[in-house]
Amino acid sequence: MALITLHQLHLAFGAAALLDGATLTIRERERVCLLGRNGAGKSTLMRVINADLLPDGGEIMRRQGLRTALVSQEVPAGIEGSVFDVVAAGLGEQAALLARFHQIGRQLAEDASAALLDELGRLQKRLEETGGWELHQRAEQVINHLQLPADQPFASLSGGLKRRVMLGRALVADPDILLLDEPTNHLDLDTIAWLEDFLVRRDKALVFVTHDRSFLQRVATRIVELDRGNLSSWDCDYATYLARREEQLAAEEKQQAEFDKKLAREEAWIRQGIKARRTRNMGRVRALQQLRAERRARRERTGTAALQVQEGERSGRLVIEAEGLGYTWDGRPLIRDFSTTILRGDKVGIIGPNGSGKTTLLQLLLGELAPQQGRVKLGTNLQVAYFDQLRAQLDENRTVHENLAEGNDWVEVGGQRRHVMGYLQDFLFPPERARSPVRTLSGGERNRLLLAKLFTRPANLLVLDEPTNDLDLETLELLEDLLVDFSGTVLLVSHDRAFLDNVVTSTLVLEGEGKVGDYVGGYEDWLRQRPQPEAPPRVETPRTERRAPKERPRKLSFKEKQELDSLPRRIEELEGEQGEIHARLSDPNFYRGGGGEVADLQTRLALIEDELAQAYLRWEELEALG
Repeated sequence: MALITLHQLHLAFGAAALLDGATLTIRERERVCLLGRNGAGKSTLMRVINADLLPDGGEIMRRQGLRTALVSQEVPAGIEGSVFDVVAAGLGEQAALLARFHQIGRQLAEDASAALLDELGRLQKRLEETGGWELHQRAEQVINHLQLPADQPFASLSGGLKRRVMLGRALVADPDILLLDEPTNHLDLDTIAWLEDFLVRRDKALVFVTHDRSFLQRVATRIVELDRGNLSSWDCDYATYLARREEQLAAEEKQQAEFDKKLAREEAWIRQGIKARRTRNMGRVRALQQLRAERRARRERTGTAALQVQEGERSGRLVIEAEGLGYTWDGRPLIRDFSTTILRGDKVGIIGPNGSGKTTLLQLLLGELAPQQGRVKLGTNLQVAYFDQLRAQLDENRTVHENLAEGNDWVEVGGQRRHVMGYLQDFLFPPERARSPVRTLSGGERNRLLLAKLFTRPANLLVLDEPTNDLDLETLELLEDLLVDFSGTVLLVSHDRAFLDNVVTSTLVLEGEGKVGDYVGGYEDWLRQRPQPEAPPRVETPRTERRAPKERPRKLSFKEKQELDSLPRRIEELEGEQGEIHARLSDPNFYRGGGGEVADLQTRLALIEDELAQAYLRWEELEALG
């Protein structure tokens, strides 16, 4: 069933239309990935779907009562309150009740006054009547999985954390159509994996923009491409889409070449001499005028960025040698007893949870930060180019041209003198865009500018801290090829799994409590090599059953039968304990004892939910065998 239909939409903010007769239908439970080049209008289209923006023309048909929620790349201004308040705001009517309940819970830990206890009691009753407890649990689960500081003021957070809070608010809102613009930016690998599972299990529609090919392949059920103002739909996975799209573009190129030949012939005919003009066929003249109009209306595809790194002189064979490194921050060990050797030509990936110390490890390896234990030895003749994920090297108020050239009109690239405007066009900045202030650029354009600036400097050691954020897929693949062919050394921090697999030769993994694992290969290689948690002892099937024919169904062993008999009792015990905890948390007098026990009970409640889910799953497995 269709949730929303866009028919022949037109929308323009300048000379070129972002939407030029675009048509799209989004149906229930489908997950649509929206692809297109940076600046093609993907974010604009999502704003139209979310009713934040009206098109210049066309028709939009929405199902009655349709609810949408958009998480954009830019954080809205004027949002106040704690992280919990902002996330819970996605719950609608119960949002204010839950926000006040959470606030009183914090206040009771310091002052268990009668007035607060009375208000808490009234809130408890109201939440029970409206089903607010289930929504409260949903909000807390999302906050925990996104690793958000629930009690911290939203205004004090970094830009990346604010985006994660806005993602949490959209997830708890559970709209009919969830709109996510680059949702994996600023998420670590574990959180990305959780988000993938969450979205795949969710039974409502999703429209998302992403540069993460692994995320795209796992989540999308349909791909829609926005190209030159038009939308084309592909009911296939990403790998199949790439192959079919190449065929389509080849056919389009052939058709346009034939059109241009015909136009050239007709232009030659119309310019013939006096004799030809006397016998001119006016129908042919009108056909030529139509050909001219079609050619003027044709929109060419955006070019491909021409990325080229300016390689420096050859470094020594040893690039970095670290021995026994240790570094502690705020009493927490980030790096402990870490040793490694990085040689010329190595391409090293660095992965780990947010806040685990990836940037600290980079600074230690580059000698920018002194280790508290151990030593770092740098090789000879190193020329370092550093891509900063915070883009601190860009001046927001200066133009693209000024940021790159520092007041000059020429840059030296690969031993050749290039005009700044021509060099910027290699990175898809036309002259009018090159004169724009950096603050007006999209995230992908800023990353392209930073790469352009980086590649004007000779380097034999590239240090890239999250370079893939906001880049479109074509530019991302070009950057991959460039790094693979780069003869120098690469240190790469990234959460893009496909990018890591395609580029790096080894991976450093921050595994917690200061331990840094050193693995051969990329992300998938690390998954195969990493230590696995000890699995519970499995029941061995008797030898006679192992040799039974495959078509005979396996029967429960004696121990499995015992396990099946005990599971209902275990589930009943867990649900009973769950009910007791809910009852205690619903009692206003419980909060007189302080906030420590409240936190412990909430933690235990989350564990019980996981145990119940596993118990029900195991029950289904054993019953199917029995």
